[in-house]
Amino acid sequence: MHIVVLSRNSKLYSTSRLVEAIEEAGHEATVLDHLKCDIVSEKDNPCIYYRGTRVAGVDAVIPRIGASVTFYGSAVVRQFEMMKIFTAVESQALVRSRDKLRSLQLMAREGVGMPKTVFTNYSTEVRKIIDSVGGPPLIVKLLEGTQGVGVVLAPTFKAAESIIQAFHSMKARVIVQEFIEEAKGEDIRAFVVDGEVVGAMKRKGVEGEFRSNIHRGGTGELIKLTDEERRAALIAASAMGLSVAGVDMLQSQRGPLVLEVNSSPGLEGIESATGKNIAGRIISFVERKAEEMKDSPNKTIA
Repeated sequence: MHIVVLSRNSKLYSTSRLVEAIEEAGHEATVLDHLKCDIVSEKDNPCIYYRGTRVAGVDAVIPRIGASVTFYGSAVVRQFEMMKIFTAVESQALVRSRDKLRSLQLMAREGVGMPKTVFTNYSTEVRKIIDSVGGPPLIVKLLEGTQGVGVVLAPTFKAAESIIQAFHSMKARVIVQEFIEEAKGEDIRAFVVDGEVVGAMKRKGVEGEFRSNIHRGGTGELIKLTDEERRAALIAASAMGLSVAGVDMLQSQRGPLVLEVNSSPGLEGIESATGKNIAGRIISFVERKAEEMKDSPNKTIA
């Protein structure tokens, strides 16, 4: 089986681990930079060229698409789908997960617990926005932020007003979210593969930092999820249509509260914390689904 990993950097931990797991399973692995793929569309002959050479003989694709290149990355994934090649993350699920507001709306519809969140069209009624989430302290998030970038803690009314007004003046889309104090700057990352939580860790921020992202210096340690936390992670991933996902949750007095669902979750932190071969679990899932795709050659993905 020939499996392509879409990644802009073959040396990244997650990319190299997937390649290693693919080869350990006896398959051929190729890393393609999705930004260097050319999409060719014509009747009954969709194809992709990579650096001038037509991409052929591919059985499955594992997308590792960064948030900043979601538009083109998802288009490349969609083209593979049009070529009837299995993709571990479907193009529409990728786009859906990157829209923070839409993600929250979909999860709310499925009954997933989450911090109370407000989104407005640059409203001047800033005080009402602040009151809607229970007042300060509160969190202000850029809709396009990732890995903790564009996430600000506003400890007071004055600070909250200044931050929201500043973002609005720059025409930056933000959501305002209640601050869950009892979480104490910690969150949970549950890693989901094909409807199963295959690993979970608790992430702790560095001293004085309310964000627990590993990329911002946070640390991860093994945690056993409660039934409620496990169920929340699975429902959240399902609501996004993601078969491979990292679900970030806070522990609160009213149960687990989902912050977001990541469609390209990193492997380094979760594998280090759990000691599990998460990359191998992803490859086993891809093997199974790619074989199913071969058995159903007429299957198409919108």
